[in-house]
Amino acid sequence: MSTQGQGSQHESMLHRLSGDPGATLGGRVRHHGARLLLLGALAAFVAFAFPPATTMEVRVYEEGMVATEDLIAEIAFDVPKTAAELERDRRSAMESVPPTFDLRPEVADTVAAQLTRFFDAVDAAASTSDTPALRQILRTRQIEPTPGQLQYLLQPSTRASFRSAALRAAREILPVGVADANRMIDLTAGSVTLRRDGEEESADATSIQTSRDFFQRAVDLLPDALSPDAQDLFRLVLIHYVDFTLELNVRATELDRAQAATSVPLSKAQVLQGQAIVREADPIGPETLARMEAYEAALSSGAWLLTALLLSIFGLLLLFNRPEVYANYRWVLLIALLVAAYFGGAIVIDRGGLAQEWLPIAFVAIPVAVLWDTRMSLFLVLVLAAVTGTLPPFADYGNVLALTAGGSGAAMSVRAVRRRSETWVSIAIIALMAGLALVTYALATGGDVADALRGGAVFAGNATVSALVAMGFLWVFELFTGITTDQTLLEWADPTRPLLRRLSMEAPGTYAHTINVANLAEAAASEVDANGLLCRVGVLYHDVGKMLKPHYFVENQPDARNPHDKLKPETSATIVREHVTEGARLAREANVPEVVVDFILEHHGTQKIGFFYEKALEEAEDDIDLSRYSYPGPRPRTKETAIVMLADSCESAARAMREPSPERVQNLIESIVASKVADGQLDDAPLTMAEIAKVKEQFAKILGGVAHRRIEYPATKHLTDAASQSPPETPSGGDEGGGGEPVDAKDRP
Repeated sequence: MSTQGQGSQHESMLHRLSGDPGATLGGRVRHHGARLLLLGALAAFVAFAFPPATTMEVRVYEEGMVATEDLIAEIAFDVPKTAAELERDRRSAMESVPPTFDLRPEVADTVAAQLTRFFDAVDAAASTSDTPALRQILRTRQIEPTPGQLQYLLQPSTRASFRSAALRAAREILPVGVADANRMIDLTAGSVTLRRDGEEESADATSIQTSRDFFQRAVDLLPDALSPDAQDLFRLVLIHYVDFTLELNVRATELDRAQAATSVPLSKAQVLQGQAIVREADPIGPETLARMEAYEAALSSGAWLLTALLLSIFGLLLLFNRPEVYANYRWVLLIALLVAAYFGGAIVIDRGGLAQEWLPIAFVAIPVAVLWDTRMSLFLVLVLAAVTGTLPPFADYGNVLALTAGGSGAAMSVRAVRRRSETWVSIAIIALMAGLALVTYALATGGDVADALRGGAVFAGNATVSALVAMGFLWVFELFTGITTDQTLLEWADPTRPLLRRLSMEAPGTYAHTINVANLAEAAASEVDANGLLCRVGVLYHDVGKMLKPHYFVENQPDARNPHDKLKPETSATIVREHVTEGARLAREANVPEVVVDFILEHHGTQKIGFFYEKALEEAEDDIDLSRYSYPGPRPRTKETAIVMLADSCESAARAMREPSPERVQNLIESIVASKVADGQLDDAPLTMAEIAKVKEQFAKILGGVAHRRIEYPATKHLTDAASQSPPETPSGGDEGGGGEPVDAKDRP
């Protein structure tokens, strides 16, 4: 039963906002994102199909033509750059970004230490004139000297010059900053950024020394008397040991350049509101044409935003007030397709020069009202009328009023349509409301009443076509959404349906009981705003499983012979519970709608099959399995299935009473309903206690009216006297368990 308070309502709203409360963040993003994409696509479709009207048609002009009138900007807008211009500016911005180098002066000390160890080893080998050892020292450093170069190293003065110049270069030139010439980039920016210990400073690009500069300056530190051959050997030594103190930071440089590229403005000019875009008789050059196209695009983007805003109002209605619709993507998709079909029809009307009164608003309103409800359909009509009023071809207030009135008539008149003749009543209501709106608007504004009457006649034709097409496609919409409408339920209520015909022929007692319960449940459902038709159809099929073994149920035992007398309690309980599972199987094989199958599964809930359970307890020596003596369920989950459970039990028990009276029937109903509540069978159903009270009151009114003492006529008195002397009936094996609780006579053995 529904006992939801304010706290749970608040929690429910939070769940609606987050989509599936148990889903991950990514799941919620996909859930809402898919619906936002639909919204954006619809708005883009409408904006593209109906571009906003300007004071001059931009599309008819080309470069080299002359403007025939002034074009003044009604809104401020930016003129975007072309792709080539944007690429050029971004490339220029990237080239202007100075590269970033990391300055590492400490590397100089490392290089100096390595050079010192090298020359120490060379001195040690040269002091003993060990030429092979000296050559080996050089080879291990990938230095292959010529015989003449090797002789330079055997000379103490030359070695001393090499050592002095190399250490000076390492300690004086490297700390200032030397970069690898092979890894340098084009320094067109004119400056570089030096980063040292987290601090940055700007330097002139020409001040950056490369490895070539370093080697040349190091060679200049040698005595002038040294030959070029000796200088080459000196370079080979430095090449092996040198490490650069300026290292290009590629990542930082690329990040800076990417940021510079993204910061380039996308527009090349701004046009203010009221500014002239082009004057009459002015030639239209490339820049003027670009401004005109940008103006049209700016107007279109505003139209897209407006359409998206209006459609999002309906989306918010679904999110907060129809969460079950919002959560079902197929349902949302069908609504989007209906809206797209409406605007597709608007395109045909505009391009074909047809009257505005042909806009197919009823084609959208009717399916939404039939599949869901009138209020949702009415709100969608209002939103579509508002969007239509913003489109240049249909920006007529009288047309918007006619759409609103006709669409509202469609939304409010078709919900209760159950017969084909009533469709024409709905068409008449749609046409009448739209016609009245057109005529009264003409009278109020001094318009032409004759034109309004002609428009009303066109709208009548529109209503006829839209309603008939919508009703014709209704079965397709039902198939797509999985929703069973009242029209389909009426078809399944036909007594000539194979399952119902079999039930009436093979289990006539059950069929008679079914008709009584259907009347009772439908009347009670109407008292609590439940679907009475759904209750009736659900009841018609709820006991179809009994026709497989009809004589095992009391209503089909006219000769009072009870086959359960020869069966074990467990076997009898299995037969009784199988009328639920087998009934669902038969219904699904016959393609009965699932919403009707729910009545078969839920009308007994998970109650115990009390008579056989008690009998098994008396006979059993060990513990028994309660699940074998209980209905499979589930418990009722809707108002309708809960009402049918109560109606089913109350009708059966009232029919089994010996001497019924209104008072006894009232007490019986109270006892049965109380037992269902105590057993938790109504815990999953959205029935409030106030609604249950109304249901009981309706049951008592109907059952109490038929449970009165009949007048005994003299001609039949001897028959009733004989009947009164018949032995009492066997206690029921109904679906209630426990001491003293009422039982359901229809399931008695």
